[in-house]
Amino acid sequence: MNTLAFLGTSELLIVAGIALVLFGGSQLPKLARNLGKAQRELQKGLAEGQADDESSDGSGDEKS
Repeated sequence: MNTLAFLGTSELLIVAGIALVLFGGSQLPKLARNLGKAQRELQKGLAEGQADDESSDGSGDEKS
């Protein structure tokens, strides 16, 4: 599932240029690092939630 699949090269260059103007060259690596950390935490949380759901499905003590 690639969310940037619908963007072409020219659109990506425009977005990168706007990000460079808004955040400055020195802030972009920090921004990218923080976005990567946030994505990893989100994926970790989703995996933990899915594991909890799977473990609770077989227990039988859940009330509907």
